[in-house]
Amino acid sequence: MDRYGKLIFVSTGGTCRSVLAKAIYRKLDTENKLEVESRGFVVLFNEPVNPKAVAIAKSKGIDLSEEQSEALEAEDFGDDTIILVMTDLLKKQVYDKFSNALNVYSIREFTKEAIDVESPFGGELVDYGLGYEYLEKLVKKVDLILKGREIE
Repeated sequence: MDRYGKLIFVSTGGTCRSVLAKAIYRKLDTENKLEVESRGFVVLFNEPVNPKAVAIAKSKGIDLSEEQSEALEAEDFGDDTIILVMTDLLKKQVYDKFSNALNVYSIREFTKEAIDVESPFGGELVDYGLGYEYLEKLVKKVDLILKGREIE
């Protein structure tokens, strides 16, 4: 599916799920065919990544020390950009806020999974680990779909 040149993962604050999804995708996509970004829907100022997300990522061999939140902007939308948000509610909020929004899907919807990627914010480290595992499963499916391969 060479339709897209850019993939943007979006979570609420841009300090955990979307940053992890971006890092997971970059680790999977060794061909580097897509520009991959992370955005937050509600970002008043750039913030570092949640320390528990950093710890989980580090345990998986991913360095998030240079990452920080960045707000989703109207300029992020385009015909060659796909936006994957973490929940169905967030998809609705994106379409409500941006009149030019297009190619926005919840990652659950895009991968035909049953449940959203909910925020582990305020949870224990184990909650972040479980969230990572589920997100990794979905991002692997995203990679296969975008490359036009069969999902097992």
